[in-house]
Amino acid sequence: MKRWSDGRTVSCVGLGTWQLGADWGEVSEADAHAVIDTAVGEGVTFLDTADVYGDGRSEQIIGSYLAQNPGLDLFVATKMGRRVEQVPEAYNLEAFRGWTDRSRRNLGVERLDLVQLHCPPSAVYEDDKVFDALDTLVEEGAIKQYGVSVEKRSEALRALERPGLASIQIIVNAFRLAPLDDVIPAAAERGVSIIARVPLASGLLSGRYTLETTFAENDHRTFNRHGEAFDVGETFAGVDYARGVAAAQELAAAVPAGMTLAQASIAWLAQQEGITTVIPGGRSPEQARSNASAGELGPLPASFDAAVRDVYERFIKVDVHDRW
Repeated sequence: MKRWSDGRTVSCVGLGTWQLGADWGEVSEADAHAVIDTAVGEGVTFLDTADVYGDGRSEQIIGSYLAQNPGLDLFVATKMGRRVEQVPEAYNLEAFRGWTDRSRRNLGVERLDLVQLHCPPSAVYEDDKVFDALDTLVEEGAIKQYGVSVEKRSEALRALERPGLASIQIIVNAFRLAPLDDVIPAAAERGVSIIARVPLASGLLSGRYTLETTFAENDHRTFNRHGEAFDVGETFAGVDYARGVAAAQELAAAVPAGMTLAQASIAWLAQQEGITTVIPGGRSPEQARSNASAGELGPLPASFDAAVRDVYERFIKVDVHDRW
Protein backbone atom coordinates (compact mmCIF):
# COMPACT_ATOMS: atom_id res chain seq x y z
CA MET A 1 0.00 0.00 0.00
CA LYS A 2 1.06 3.60 -0.65
CA ARG A 3 0.08 6.86 0.98
CA TRP A 4 -2.17 9.11 -1.14
CA SER A 5 -1.72 12.88 -1.10
CA ASP A 6 -4.51 13.40 1.46
CA GLY A 7 -3.29 10.66 3.81
CA ARG A 8 -5.49 7.83 2.56
CA THR A 9 -3.82 4.60 1.50
CA VAL A 10 -4.22 2.99 -1.90
CA SER A 11 -2.84 -0.20 -3.42
CA CYS A 12 0.50 0.26 -5.16
CA VAL A 13 -0.99 -1.64 -8.11
CA GLY A 14 -4.44 -0.51 -9.17
CA LEU A 15 -6.68 -1.40 -12.10
CA GLY A 16 -7.05 0.68 -15.24
CA THR A 17 -10.50 0.19 -16.77
CA TRP A 18 -10.21 1.72 -20.23
CA GLN A 19 -10.54 -1.78 -21.66
CA LEU A 20 -13.81 -2.36 -19.80
CA GLY A 21 -15.42 0.37 -21.89
CA ALA A 22 -14.94 -1.86 -24.98
CA ASP A 23 -12.23 0.29 -26.55
CA TRP A 24 -9.93 -2.76 -26.67
CA GLY A 25 -12.49 -5.14 -28.16
CA GLU A 26 -15.80 -6.32 -26.72
CA VAL A 27 -16.02 -7.11 -22.99
CA SER A 28 -19.35 -8.16 -21.47
CA GLU A 29 -20.54 -6.65 -18.20
CA ALA A 30 -20.27 -10.03 -16.49
CA ASP A 31 -16.69 -10.44 -17.67
CA ALA A 32 -15.89 -6.87 -16.61
CA HIS A 33 -17.27 -7.53 -13.13
CA ALA A 34 -15.18 -10.68 -12.93
CA VAL A 35 -12.04 -8.67 -13.75
CA ILE A 36 -12.81 -6.08 -11.07
CA ASP A 37 -13.76 -8.72 -8.52
CA THR A 38 -10.55 -10.64 -9.10
CA ALA A 39 -8.43 -7.50 -8.80
CA VAL A 40 -10.19 -6.47 -5.58
CA GLY A 41 -9.78 -9.98 -4.22
CA GLU A 42 -6.04 -9.67 -4.83
CA GLY A 43 -5.84 -6.46 -2.78
CA VAL A 44 -6.44 -3.77 -5.43
CA THR A 45 -8.19 -0.73 -3.94
CA PHE A 46 -7.60 1.85 -6.70
CA LEU A 47 -9.71 1.87 -9.88
CA ASP A 48 -9.11 4.35 -12.69
CA THR A 49 -11.75 5.17 -15.29
CA ALA A 50 -12.98 8.08 -17.45
CA ASP A 51 -16.28 9.42 -18.72
CA VAL A 52 -15.14 8.81 -22.29
CA TYR A 53 -14.28 5.10 -21.88
CA GLY A 54 -17.07 3.50 -23.85
CA ASP A 55 -18.88 6.86 -23.54
CA GLY A 56 -19.49 6.17 -19.87
CA ARG A 57 -19.78 2.38 -20.01
CA SER A 58 -16.65 1.83 -17.92
CA GLU A 59 -17.99 4.15 -15.20
CA GLN A 60 -21.38 2.42 -15.32
CA ILE A 61 -19.79 -1.00 -14.94
CA ILE A 62 -17.84 0.17 -11.90
CA GLY A 63 -21.01 1.77 -10.55
CA SER A 64 -22.98 -1.45 -10.86
CA TYR A 65 -20.12 -3.35 -9.23
CA LEU A 66 -20.09 -0.92 -6.29
CA ALA A 67 -23.87 -1.23 -5.95
CA GLN A 68 -23.60 -5.01 -5.80
CA ASN A 69 -20.73 -4.87 -3.30
CA PRO A 70 -21.63 -2.22 -0.72
CA GLY A 71 -19.10 -1.51 1.98
CA LEU A 72 -15.98 -2.03 -0.14
CA ASP A 73 -13.33 0.60 0.57
CA LEU A 74 -12.35 1.43 -3.00
CA PHE A 75 -10.83 4.62 -4.40
CA VAL A 76 -12.36 5.37 -7.81
CA ALA A 77 -10.63 7.98 -9.96
CA THR A 78 -12.35 9.25 -13.09
CA LYS A 79 -11.51 11.81 -15.77
CA MET A 80 -13.38 14.43 -17.75
CA GLY A 81 -12.95 16.64 -20.78
CA ARG A 82 -12.57 14.40 -23.82
CA ARG A 83 -16.24 14.29 -24.84
CA VAL A 84 -16.14 17.76 -26.42
CA GLU A 85 -14.13 19.63 -29.02
CA GLN A 86 -10.61 20.05 -27.67
CA VAL A 87 -10.47 23.83 -27.31
CA PRO A 88 -9.45 25.61 -24.09
CA GLU A 89 -12.75 27.48 -23.72
CA ALA A 90 -14.61 24.15 -23.39
CA TYR A 91 -13.04 23.74 -19.96
CA ASN A 92 -15.24 25.88 -17.72
CA LEU A 93 -17.29 25.60 -14.53
CA GLU A 94 -20.62 24.99 -16.26
CA ALA A 95 -19.14 22.14 -18.29
CA PHE A 96 -17.37 20.72 -15.25
CA ARG A 97 -20.63 20.62 -13.30
CA GLY A 98 -22.37 18.79 -16.13
CA TRP A 99 -19.55 16.30 -16.60
CA THR A 100 -19.15 15.50 -12.92
CA ASP A 101 -22.92 15.15 -12.48
CA ARG A 102 -22.93 12.58 -15.29
CA SER A 103 -20.00 10.69 -13.75
CA ARG A 104 -21.68 10.68 -10.34
CA ARG A 105 -24.79 9.18 -11.90
CA ASN A 106 -22.76 6.60 -13.80
CA LEU A 107 -20.85 5.59 -10.67
CA GLY A 108 -23.82 5.88 -8.32
CA VAL A 109 -22.02 8.11 -5.83
CA GLU A 110 -22.74 11.49 -4.25
CA ARG A 111 -19.15 12.68 -4.39
CA LEU A 112 -16.33 11.60 -6.68
CA ASP A 113 -13.06 10.55 -5.04
CA LEU A 114 -10.91 12.13 -7.74
CA VAL A 115 -11.61 13.89 -11.03
CA GLN A 116 -8.76 14.38 -13.45
CA LEU A 117 -8.63 16.71 -16.43
CA HIS A 118 -8.27 14.21 -19.25
CA CYS A 119 -5.27 15.29 -21.34
CA PRO A 120 -6.68 18.74 -22.15
CA PRO A 121 -5.11 21.25 -24.56
CA SER A 122 -1.86 22.59 -23.15
CA ALA A 123 -3.31 26.10 -22.80
CA VAL A 124 -5.74 24.82 -20.16
CA TYR A 125 -2.88 24.48 -17.68
CA GLU A 126 -2.24 28.22 -17.97
CA ASP A 127 -5.82 29.27 -17.17
CA ASP A 128 -6.44 30.28 -13.55
CA LYS A 129 -10.22 30.07 -14.12
CA VAL A 130 -9.98 26.35 -14.85
CA PHE A 131 -8.41 25.60 -11.49
CA ASP A 132 -10.73 28.05 -9.72
CA ALA A 133 -13.61 26.05 -11.19
CA LEU A 134 -12.11 22.79 -9.89
CA ASP A 135 -11.73 24.36 -6.45
CA THR A 136 -15.42 25.31 -6.65
CA LEU A 137 -16.39 21.67 -7.32
CA VAL A 138 -14.52 20.67 -4.17
CA GLU A 139 -16.25 23.41 -2.17
CA GLU A 140 -19.64 22.35 -3.53
CA GLY A 141 -19.03 18.74 -2.50
CA ALA A 142 -19.21 17.22 -5.99
CA ILE A 143 -15.61 15.98 -5.81
CA LYS A 144 -13.13 15.29 -3.03
CA GLN A 145 -10.00 16.10 -5.02
CA TYR A 146 -8.81 16.90 -8.51
CA GLY A 147 -5.78 16.02 -10.60
CA VAL A 148 -4.58 16.02 -14.18
CA SER A 149 -3.84 13.33 -16.72
CA VAL A 150 -1.14 14.60 -19.06
CA GLU A 151 0.55 13.71 -22.31
CA LYS A 152 3.64 15.91 -21.88
CA ARG A 153 6.08 16.33 -19.02
CA SER A 154 5.93 20.10 -19.50
CA GLU A 155 2.18 19.96 -18.79
CA ALA A 156 2.78 18.01 -15.61
CA LEU A 157 5.38 20.48 -14.39
CA ARG A 158 3.04 23.40 -15.09
CA ALA A 159 0.18 21.69 -13.26
CA LEU A 160 2.41 21.16 -10.23
CA GLU A 161 2.36 24.91 -9.69
CA ARG A 162 -1.35 24.69 -8.79
CA PRO A 163 -1.76 24.47 -4.98
CA GLY A 164 -4.96 22.42 -5.06
CA LEU A 165 -3.54 19.67 -7.27
CA ALA A 166 -3.79 16.20 -5.70
CA SER A 167 -2.37 13.98 -8.43
CA ILE A 168 -0.74 13.64 -11.83
CA GLN A 169 -1.42 10.71 -14.12
CA ILE A 170 1.35 10.22 -16.64
CA ILE A 171 2.66 7.58 -19.05
CA VAL A 172 5.71 6.01 -17.47
CA ASN A 173 7.06 2.50 -17.90
CA ALA A 174 10.24 0.63 -18.81
CA PHE A 175 9.93 2.10 -22.32
CA ARG A 176 9.15 5.64 -21.10
CA LEU A 177 11.68 6.64 -18.44
CA ALA A 178 11.87 10.40 -18.91
CA PRO A 179 9.25 11.27 -16.22
CA LEU A 180 11.55 9.68 -13.64
CA ASP A 181 14.04 12.46 -14.34
CA ASP A 182 11.86 15.45 -13.55
CA VAL A 183 8.09 15.07 -13.07
CA ILE A 184 8.10 12.37 -10.43
CA PRO A 185 10.77 13.93 -8.16
CA ALA A 186 9.04 17.31 -8.44
CA ALA A 187 5.66 15.79 -7.54
CA ALA A 188 7.17 13.98 -4.54
CA GLU A 189 8.65 17.25 -3.30
CA ARG A 190 5.18 18.86 -3.41
CA GLY A 191 3.30 15.92 -1.93
CA VAL A 192 1.40 15.23 -5.17
CA SER A 193 0.49 11.63 -5.95
CA ILE A 194 1.62 9.96 -9.18
CA ILE A 195 -0.59 7.54 -11.12
CA ALA A 196 1.52 5.60 -13.62
CA ARG A 197 -0.54 4.71 -16.68
CA VAL A 198 0.24 2.53 -19.72
CA PRO A 199 2.70 0.59 -17.51
CA LEU A 200 2.92 -2.30 -19.97
CA ALA A 201 3.11 -0.11 -23.09
CA SER A 202 -0.29 -1.40 -24.27
CA GLY A 203 0.88 -4.97 -23.81
CA LEU A 204 4.33 -4.76 -25.39
CA LEU A 205 5.83 -5.36 -21.96
CA SER A 206 3.78 -8.49 -21.51
CA GLY A 207 6.37 -10.17 -23.73
CA ARG A 208 3.60 -12.04 -25.55
CA TYR A 209 3.53 -10.08 -28.79
CA THR A 210 5.39 -10.83 -32.01
CA LEU A 211 5.53 -9.08 -35.36
CA GLU A 212 2.69 -11.37 -36.46
CA THR A 213 0.33 -10.45 -33.60
CA THR A 214 -2.92 -8.81 -34.74
CA PHE A 215 -5.60 -6.94 -32.79
CA ALA A 216 -9.33 -6.45 -33.30
CA GLU A 217 -10.51 -3.65 -35.58
CA ASN A 218 -12.08 -1.78 -32.64
CA ASP A 219 -8.91 -2.13 -30.55
CA HIS A 220 -6.91 1.12 -30.34
CA ARG A 221 -3.76 -0.92 -30.98
CA THR A 222 -5.11 -1.31 -34.51
CA PHE A 223 -6.76 2.03 -35.23
CA ASN A 224 -4.40 4.36 -33.33
CA ARG A 225 -1.04 2.78 -34.11
CA HIS A 226 0.21 6.08 -35.56
CA GLY A 227 -1.97 8.50 -33.62
CA GLU A 228 -4.89 8.52 -36.04
CA ALA A 229 -7.55 8.86 -33.31
CA PHE A 230 -5.75 10.39 -30.31
CA ASP A 231 -2.26 10.95 -28.96
CA VAL A 232 0.00 8.16 -30.17
CA GLY A 233 1.62 7.99 -26.75
CA GLU A 234 -1.48 6.21 -25.47
CA THR A 235 -0.83 3.30 -27.83
CA PHE A 236 2.32 1.24 -27.21
CA ALA A 237 3.54 4.31 -25.23
CA GLY A 238 4.41 5.86 -28.58
CA VAL A 239 7.05 3.25 -29.31
CA ASP A 240 7.39 1.87 -32.84
CA TYR A 241 5.75 -1.54 -32.67
CA ALA A 242 8.57 -3.57 -34.25
CA ARG A 243 11.18 -1.82 -32.12
CA GLY A 244 9.07 -2.44 -29.03
CA VAL A 245 8.72 -6.15 -29.77
CA ALA A 246 12.49 -6.48 -30.12
CA ALA A 247 13.10 -4.49 -26.92
CA ALA A 248 10.62 -6.60 -24.96
CA GLN A 249 12.28 -9.80 -26.12
CA GLU A 250 15.63 -8.44 -24.98
CA LEU A 251 14.30 -7.36 -21.57
CA ALA A 252 12.55 -10.69 -21.02
CA ALA A 253 15.94 -12.37 -20.78
CA ALA A 254 16.66 -10.36 -17.61
CA VAL A 255 13.43 -11.19 -15.75
CA PRO A 256 14.10 -12.89 -12.40
CA ALA A 257 13.02 -16.50 -12.08
CA GLY A 258 9.45 -17.10 -10.98
CA MET A 259 7.82 -14.07 -12.58
CA THR A 260 6.69 -12.90 -16.00
CA LEU A 261 7.96 -9.87 -17.89
CA ALA A 262 4.65 -8.14 -17.20
CA GLN A 263 4.93 -8.75 -13.47
CA ALA A 264 8.54 -7.63 -13.37
CA SER A 265 7.70 -4.48 -15.37
CA ILE A 266 4.83 -3.56 -13.04
CA ALA A 267 6.81 -4.35 -9.89
CA TRP A 268 9.81 -2.37 -11.13
CA LEU A 269 7.58 0.64 -11.74
CA ALA A 270 5.71 0.34 -8.43
CA GLN A 271 9.03 0.22 -6.60
CA GLN A 272 10.24 3.52 -8.07
CA GLU A 273 10.37 6.25 -5.46
CA GLY A 274 7.60 8.80 -5.91
CA ILE A 275 5.14 6.58 -7.79
CA THR A 276 1.93 6.13 -5.81
CA THR A 277 0.02 3.58 -7.86
CA VAL A 278 0.43 1.77 -11.17
CA ILE A 279 -2.71 1.06 -13.22
CA PRO A 280 -2.33 -1.84 -15.66
CA GLY A 281 -5.52 -2.90 -17.38
CA GLY A 282 -6.82 -6.43 -17.65
CA ARG A 283 -9.41 -8.02 -19.90
CA SER A 284 -9.58 -11.31 -18.01
CA PRO A 285 -9.49 -12.39 -14.37
CA GLU A 286 -6.21 -14.16 -15.08
CA GLN A 287 -4.59 -10.93 -16.28
CA ALA A 288 -6.01 -8.99 -13.34
CA ARG A 289 -4.70 -11.56 -10.87
CA SER A 290 -1.25 -11.70 -12.43
CA ASN A 291 -0.93 -7.91 -12.57
CA ALA A 292 -2.12 -7.39 -9.00
CA SER A 293 0.32 -9.99 -7.69
CA ALA A 294 3.20 -7.83 -8.92
CA GLY A 295 2.47 -5.48 -6.04
CA GLU A 296 3.39 -8.20 -3.59
CA LEU A 297 6.78 -9.00 -5.09
CA GLY A 298 9.86 -8.19 -3.06
CA PRO A 299 12.54 -5.76 -4.22
CA LEU A 300 13.78 -6.62 -7.69
CA PRO A 301 17.50 -7.24 -8.17
CA ALA A 302 19.69 -4.40 -9.36
CA SER A 303 20.41 -6.45 -12.48
CA PHE A 304 16.83 -5.99 -13.70
CA ASP A 305 16.96 -2.24 -13.22
CA ALA A 306 20.24 -2.19 -15.14
CA ALA A 307 18.65 -4.22 -17.94
CA VAL A 308 15.68 -1.82 -18.15
CA ARG A 309 18.00 1.15 -18.57
CA ASP A 310 20.27 -0.65 -21.03
CA VAL A 311 17.38 -1.75 -23.25
CA TYR A 312 15.88 1.73 -23.07
CA GLU A 313 19.14 3.35 -24.17
CA ARG A 314 19.68 0.95 -27.06
CA PHE A 315 16.14 0.51 -28.41
CA ILE A 316 13.84 3.26 -27.19
CA LYS A 317 15.42 6.54 -26.16
CA VAL A 318 16.13 7.81 -29.66
CA ASP A 319 12.41 7.57 -30.46
CA VAL A 320 10.50 8.72 -27.39
CA HIS A 321 12.59 10.33 -24.64
CA ASP A 322 12.25 13.97 -25.67
CA ARG A 323 9.05 13.82 -27.71
CA TRP A 324 6.76 13.99 -24.66
